[in-house]
This record gives sequence, structure tokens and C-alpha cells, in this order.
Amino acid sequence: MPHADHRTVDFFAREALPAPRTTPAEAELLAVRLLGTAARAEALGSQQDANFLLRDGDGAALAVLKVANPAFGPTEVEAQDAAADLVAAAHPGLRVATVLRRPDGTPRRAVVESGSGPAVARLLRHLPGGTLSGPRHLSPRTVAAMGTVAARVSTALRDFRHPGLERVLQWDLRHADRVVERLAGHVAEPERRAAVLAATAGAWSRVRAVAATLPVQAVHLDLTDDNLVRRPDSPLPVPDGVIDFGDLTASWAVSELAVTLSSLLHHDGVEPHHVLPAVRAFHALRPLSAEEAAALWPLVVLRAAGLVVSGRQQAAVDADNAYATGALEREWRIFEQATRLPLPVMTHLVADAAGYAAPPTAAAPPAHPLLRGLTPDRFALLDLATESDAMDGGAWLGAGAPDTDATGTDAPDTGAPDTGAPDTDATGTGADTTVTGVERRAAAAVLAGGAAVARTPYGRARLSRTPVLRTVSPATVATGVDLWPGAELVAQAPGAASVLTAAPGLLELAHDGRVLVLEFDAATRPSVSAGAGLHGGEELVRLPAGSPARLALRAADGPAVPALVRPEYAAGWLPLTADPAPLLGLDAVATDRTGRADLLARRAAVFATVQEHYYAEPPRIERGWRHHLVSTDGRAYLDIVNNVTPLGHAHPGVERAVARQLRRLNTNSRFHYASVVEFTERLAALLPDPLDTVFLVNSGSEAVDLGLRLAVGASGRPDVVAVREAYHGWTYASDAVSTSLQDNPNALATRPSWVHTVDSPNPYRGRHRGADAVRYAPEAVAVVDALAAAGRPAGAFVSETFYGNAGGVALPDGYLAQVYAAVRRHGGLAVADEVQAGYGRLGEWFWGFEQQRVVPDVVCVAKAMGNGHPLGAVVTTREIAERYRDQGYFFSSTGGSPVSSAVGLAVLDALRDEDLQGNAVRVGGHLKRRLRALADRYRIVGAVHGSGLYLGLELVRDRATLEPATEETAELCDRMLDLGVVVQPTGDHLNVLKIKPPLCLDTAAADFFADTLDLALAQLGHGA
Repeated sequence: MPHADHRTVDFFAREALPAPRTTPAEAELLAVRLLGTAARAEALGSQQDANFLLRDGDGAALAVLKVANPAFGPTEVEAQDAAADLVAAAHPGLRVATVLRRPDGTPRRAVVESGSGPAVARLLRHLPGGTLSGPRHLSPRTVAAMGTVAARVSTALRDFRHPGLERVLQWDLRHADRVVERLAGHVAEPERRAAVLAATAGAWSRVRAVAATLPVQAVHLDLTDDNLVRRPDSPLPVPDGVIDFGDLTASWAVSELAVTLSSLLHHDGVEPHHVLPAVRAFHALRPLSAEEAAALWPLVVLRAAGLVVSGRQQAAVDADNAYATGALEREWRIFEQATRLPLPVMTHLVADAAGYAAPPTAAAPPAHPLLRGLTPDRFALLDLATESDAMDGGAWLGAGAPDTDATGTDAPDTGAPDTGAPDTDATGTGADTTVTGVERRAAAAVLAGGAAVARTPYGRARLSRTPVLRTVSPATVATGVDLWPGAELVAQAPGAASVLTAAPGLLELAHDGRVLVLEFDAATRPSVSAGAGLHGGEELVRLPAGSPARLALRAADGPAVPALVRPEYAAGWLPLTADPAPLLGLDAVATDRTGRADLLARRAAVFATVQEHYYAEPPRIERGWRHHLVSTDGRAYLDIVNNVTPLGHAHPGVERAVARQLRRLNTNSRFHYASVVEFTERLAALLPDPLDTVFLVNSGSEAVDLGLRLAVGASGRPDVVAVREAYHGWTYASDAVSTSLQDNPNALATRPSWVHTVDSPNPYRGRHRGADAVRYAPEAVAVVDALAAAGRPAGAFVSETFYGNAGGVALPDGYLAQVYAAVRRHGGLAVADEVQAGYGRLGEWFWGFEQQRVVPDVVCVAKAMGNGHPLGAVVTTREIAERYRDQGYFFSSTGGSPVSSAVGLAVLDALRDEDLQGNAVRVGGHLKRRLRALADRYRIVGAVHGSGLYLGLELVRDRATLEPATEETAELCDRMLDLGVVVQPTGDHLNVLKIKPPLCLDTAAADFFADTLDLALAQLGHGA
């Protein structure tokens, strides 16, 4: 039965709500009274209540004792317990801290005397797992899960009614303006106080405009990182529990999500755009109305302002409350992030995430084209996008390109990563109208074609503004149009307008309900004055030849808009602008920014799903240069995984070789031409005697398949011995000997009868570790001997020469020598898979088998041979090759085609001329030392494997048990992508970072990778 006392709190009547002065000793007495047994009490933090964790004599958690603030009456507490029960019943998969009950069903609660008057004490269910509190970076998965929990609580409480909901709390955002006004005096710093008051006024104005349309219901109102409990069995912080219904009230339903979003903003590396997964997840379960989406970010700002003033006030009235005083800077950090962007920008960004994106707008066709006397045919498009031919050959990094940091200011390129979101400009701005060298050259090329004006498109990303080795994305998306006049041009008023600003280099006009911005050479003065009224056709300014100008349109009542904005925030900035192209007499340009999702959907519709792609939400990569990959958003990523391109992306020598050969001839390999002869001679010369005969194919899978056929055919014995936990390819034979459980979980159980496996000779995490790894070879020899004794001697033994699938792990010394000898003793042949390790990647050795001091009978190679072009080879002895004729004949239409051979030669030339094997020694050694140093700082780093630029960083949860940190590795890879590095996991447990970058990787890039990895590991809470 509800308590007869229906009084509820009114913050404005009391204002100060110091927490109860309950001691742990008093809490233990209450535990005996409510629980019926003795317990040890540990104080837990709370701003306005007193909370204690009760443990039994063995330390096991029994319950949470909560002594409510004396201002909160029994009716309010009853409402909180009823709401908790309701949420728990509605969502059985969601753990909820409900009130514990006695055998007769009554709640274990009582009114007790506190230092400030009668207070309600009760026992609540303890949820193990810990909360999401602290500075740790939260991944998109965790952020989305927080939004899902908020939506589930919201839907469960939608129809909940109770007298205890009728309370006036300082946390109720319906009263945010009054709370800030009353408590702002507690913010001692004048600048901070002024910022809080200004932000509150702006946000409250926007909320007030839609307040009448916002649904009101029961809300938890404190679903923050402090009150969301992580799943106990999850290595990552995934919330599945809810505690503390102490702020339960009736308020705007959308406040539930606003509170959750605000709590994200103090976490390491979290910017405003990082909260969008929570918005999408909430909206998917509990759809936001357009008005709620419009109110959401203003409510986040109001929550942040309320936290600042309330925290300062609580610290003043409750100085001994360590929880309240310890949160002050965290609360200020939340406020800074909430207000970092103009409110309209974040409002549009949220609306876009909820599916209410504002349609693109454009200027109306004017009575007078802005540039006098020019018809549309006199304009030529200046394309500066990632896909533009003008960006080829690394031109986007050419001389004259300003090196901008995240804030848009010029900065020296140290190669070191930025420090993360707290010290960078997350506003979406970042660039001025500085002209880059590549832009100037590209414009000159366009004008040389006879155009009067070169003009850039609106709303598109420009690669010409992209620096490399940056942890924060650059501002690349244009909010206006740049103009490059070939001759002096007269700009005229497009219609009736008034001059807002007229200064050297700048004109701003009020025109057609918008602000028209025209920027030009700072030495040029406008022909009009500020305050003047204009008629269409009046001269504005004369634009000098060859000097760029910028034309933009923005909302008359909106904030100033930067020339370029960061891609993550473009959906927030662009609705504040309009395409000015019609002012020039040109058609508006479509600015659909959903192309990435559409392209993924199209891929899924026609591509077999087993052909997976990296990342759940991958960037669209349309350009590469050396060790960089570039997205269509103009973001440059350091490429740490592409062993397919040892020379680096878009290598000029390979490009020239392909183009030249395609101009001349490309046909099947049975014709007689010189390049295939020269290439195979060069390739064979790289191998020791007696390996002198070459087969050319198109891939590593084909190479291994053919290598096995050669060995089995030459030996006359069909059985093959393979090493477990290895991957060799997807063809029938190469797949048959592949035993990687990650590539095929049923690999060992589904091998054909002719395949026999030996233990994985992994000296780090295999059965025999360290010095005991010498046991692998004798055991493998025993398997080979046993097969022979059983009348099934192996015709071939196949293995990688350097354990790639395990993450670049070197085989134990002497392993291949012993196994090769055993196989050969019984008439079999040794097949070396050099698809990943070969071609100088190891640095000290050109081939992996050289590290083992052996010479195989058959060598299979691919990947690096073509620098991304499909090219593979098998090299063996003349005798073995000739035995293939016993099985038939061999022919590969494009293996060794004229183009493939030309590519192969170009790769060999570059490997030699650019000393890329030597670079692997130098830079790889430096990088390995940097990575090993991380093991001293981060307990999750178990080992650094490999040689040269064939490395693996193995992540473990425990260095003794070597429990693989699979989920942590995936989270780390996602965080690294956000910080500008492409790196992926490998190994049967997907817990090894595969570090196989292009061999042109330089020291600056290696340091950037190590520094960024250091930053990511710290942000994800993996410190020692």
C-alpha cells in the first residue's frame, strides 16, 4: 500500500539538498534492521543521497543500502521502486536495481532518523559488473547500447502514473532556465559563469519554441555512465543494467536521451558527433518526433549547464561530499563539449541522425548573374575531390599545401598524433580560404582550356585540404563555391540587396532572405559601402585575374559558417547554407551525403556476403598514395595492413608500366613476347639453386594449389602434411590444407582424408612455449614417419615459412630443416608458402625460408609480386616442373600476360632501386622497438612478433594464461580507424594486430602509428 504521506520535494522551496550524514557504522546497524543479518558497509558516491554496498563476511555483495535525501518523502521513494519493478518486468533482459523484499513481499525499507531529519532507507538489488563511469573512451557499440537502454526504459515508463512523480527537481529540464538563473552565482569564474548563462538562454529559447509539442511522461532522468552497469561477462563496457531511480519524475520524454548523451561528453576522445550512435539506437526503438529531435541538443546544453551550476552549489553546501567535488571539472568538460558547436549545427546533425535531414537548398535564379557578362558555358568545373584526376601522383600533398591541424591553423608536420578531442577543435571548422599549391595548379590547368572562370562545387569534400598523419579529420567539405577568374571580372548585385559589410577582401549582402558572402583578394576594395541599398546589376567589386574568390550563402539568422567543415559535421553545417551556383547562372549541385550507406547496400545486394569488408561502417576508400589511403570525405588514413602493395599505393613506376603495356599489347600468355622471359629470369635469379623454373598464375591461392599439384605429381604420393592454424587460399587444394579456425571454424573436422596436420609451432601461445618450442619439430617428424610406416608417406609438406596467420611469428629455429628432411627421406617434397613473407618484407631475409636456413623444393609466391595487380608464381626445379607433363599440360590465360609481366618487372625494379628491403630493416626495426616499449605501459600487450615490416602485436587479457583479448582487439581497431589508422586483427583468436604496411613506410609514419596506438590504448583504459 502507498505511504499516506504524499509530500514531494520542491527544489525551489528548499534549494540546498546536502546528502544525509550517515556513517558506515550507522549503515551497518541499518543493514541488520532491514536485512536481518550483519554486513560490512562500504560508502558509495552520491550527490544528494547516502549509498552503501553491503558485504557479508566473505566479501560477497549482499545489497545496496540507500538512504534517500530527507527532502524526498516516502511517496517519491515508493514511485521509484514501483518504476524499477515496472522496467524490470517489461524488459527481462535488462538488469534493474529493484528494491529487495521480505518473505511476505513487503519492501525492505524504513523511515530512519538522519542528521538532517527523517529519511527513507531501503535495500536495493546489487548489480555486479561496475558502471561506465570514468574517462575511458566509449566505442560506438557501447554508445549505441546506452541509447538502446534509454529507449527501453522510456518505453517501459511511458504509461506509468504515480503521485510520487509530481515533484519539482533541479534535474527536471523543464525547470533548467530557473535552476541556472538561481545557482549561477556559485560559478566563481566570471568567464565560465557568463558562458553558462549565455548557453542557457540560447538553448532555452529553442526548447521553448517546441515545448508545447514535447510529450511528457515518467522518466528515470539519470541514465548516465554513472548509473548504467556493464554486463559482468563482457570484456568491453556494454551496459545491461540500470541503477538509481532517485531522479524519477514526470518530464519531457526526450529528456531521457538528452541526459544519456550529456554523460558521454567527458569521456576521452569523445566529440559531439560520437554520440550519434545513441541517437540512432534510441530512435530505432522509441522514435523521436521531429520536434523532439529539434529539442534534443538544446536539452543536452541545458543539462550540461545545470550540471555545472548544481555541482558548484552542492560542493558549497556539502563540502565533505567527495563525489560532488570530484565531479566539478568533469561537469565543466561536458559543458564545453555540449557548447563547442553552434546550436543550429548540432540540431541539424541530430535531425539527420534521426532521419529528419533538411533537404538541400540553393539560391533562386537571380535577375542579374553575379558575374557580369558571363554565360554558363564560360565556367569550367574545378574538381578537387578524392576521385579527381588532378589529385593523381600525390598532387594533393604537393608543394604549397598548407599543413593544418584540427583547428585550421598552420602547424609543422611532426608526424606525431594530435592529443585527442579535449585539446582539438571539434566544431567542424578547420580551414580558412588559404589557397594550396595543388588548387592553384589545378585551376591554372582548367583555365588553360579556355574557360573564363574555374569554379569548385558546393558541398563536396576537397582532397586538396587533406594533411596526412593526423588523429583528427581535417575540414574538407566546402560550404560555398571558389572562383578562379581568368581575366578581371565585375561582380554585380544579383537583385535588390543591402550591404552588411564592405571591407578590403570582403563583402556581405542581405539578399533574398540570406546573407551572401563574397571573399576576394585582401588588396581589393569593394565598389559599395556598408549600409547601402542596392538594385540588381549594381557593381559590387572588380575581381582581379588569377586571384581566387569565394562565394557563399548562409542563413540570415544563423551563425557564421566556415569555408570548409569537417565531414562528421557537414550534415549539421550545410543546412545553414545554400548552393550559390544559381547566382552564377549555373545548376545547383546535389549534396547527397548518404552515398556511403547506399553503396554498401548496393554491394550487399549483388556481392556474395561471404566476401566481407573491413569495418562495420567502413570509410569509402577511392585513392591511395604510398602508405596512405584516402576516403571520399578527404580523410587520409595510415595503411598498416596492405602487404598487397609493397611499393606503396599508386606507384608511378607500376602505373607507367601498365599504361605503356596496355597501349601496346595485352593477350594470353601463350604468345611469344619479351617481358615474360625477362620477368621469369629475374624472378628465378632471386632464388637459390636448384630453383630455376617458373610458373606464372594470378593469385596466392592458385600458386599454392599449383605447388601442391607439382609436389604430389612429382612424388607420386597423394598425401599432404600441413601445419595447423595456417591459411593458404580458397581453391580446392589450398583450402584443403588451410586449417585456420578463424577462416573456417570446422577446418580440422572437414579436412579431406589426404590431408594430415601437425601442431602449430607457435612458440608464444602454442602447446610448447619459449625454450620448449624445440619439441615441435620432432613431433612433426614423428607424424611424417608414422604416415610412412602406415603405408601413406607424404608426397608434400606445406607450410608458411614465417607464421603469418598467427601474426608474423617466427618458426622455432631448425623447425623446417628437420621436417623437410623427414619428408624428403620418405620421397616427399617441401612446399614453401611465401605468399605473405616473401619479397623482402622480413627485412633481413628476402625469403622466409632463408631465416630457417633451408631450400624448399617448391616456392609459392604472390601478393607483393604485382603491387596490387593479380600476379602469382610457383618456382621449382626443372625436374619437378617436367613431371607435371605426366598429369597433362598447364596454361594460365593471364598469368604472366604482357601486362602482368610488365608489372612484375616494375615491382622488382622498385624494390631494388628504392631499397625497400633495406627500408624494412631500418623502419621495421625502429617500429618494433617502439611497439615493444608499449608492453611496459600496457598490460594488454602480450608480445611483439615478427621481423622487418612483417610484425604482429598480440593482445592478451592475462600474460600468464595468454587468454586472447579478442573483443578488445576489435574495439582497438575501430578506435584506430577513428584516429586515422587502418589496422586489422589476425590469428585464430583475432587478437593480433597484423602490421604489414607498404614497404615504403617511413619513420614519421611508423612513429605516428606507435604514438596513435599508445593514445588509443590509453583512451580505452588498458594502462598497466
